[in-house]
Parts: sequence; C-alpha cells; structure tokens
Amino acid sequence: MQTTFINAGTVPEMEERITSVLKTCYDPEIPVDIFELGLIYKVAIDADNNVQVEMTLTSPNCPAAGTLPGEVEQRLADIPDVKSCLVDVVFDPPWERSKMSEVAMLELGFM
Repeated sequence: MQTTFINAGTVPEMEERITSVLKTCYDPEIPVDIFELGLIYKVAIDADNNVQVEMTLTSPNCPAAGTLPGEVEQRLADIPDVKSCLVDVVFDPPWERSKMSEVAMLELGFM
C-alpha cells in the first residue's frame, strides 16, 4: 500500500484520524475498506486543516464511482478540526491488485 501523507503538521494526530475514517469506507462490492485496498493515493493536509485526497477506483467503470468519492469527502469533512475536504478521483496510475495491503490480500484470499 502506498498512501502518501503530506502534512503541514498543525495537528499531529490528524493523519491517524483520517486513516481511521478512511478505514470505515468500503467499496460496496468488496468486503475490504478503501484504505487497505490501496485506493487512497495521497492525502494532503495544509496548515489550516484543509484536506485534499487523491483516490482511485478499482476500475473506471466501478459502480461506486457516483457515490464513493462523495462519501469519503463527507466523512473526512466531519472529522473535528477539518476545515474542508476535497476528493479528486484519478486513474493514473491505474489501480492494480499489488496496491492492496497484506490485510486486504488476506481478507480476500490472495495470500
């Protein structure tokens, strides 16, 4: 898994809070959270606690494309001390199974 955090350092626990929230978001077709699936590429937190997320989907035709990014954005915006949140969906690099964590691979029976 290769999530990159860029943190201005205003709230040291913010990365942990964000990670915890991301682990509550699921692709409805896969019983593993989006963080462990490797769908979160980058999380940037500025000095005012504005959060910007780059994420992808398992495929461009993912049925959750219309709902999942908005759900992620809303859940992160609801974290205390987060001023705002913006989620950008990207497809470069494309998601592939190697982006999953060991936890996800075990859960899905790939290990």
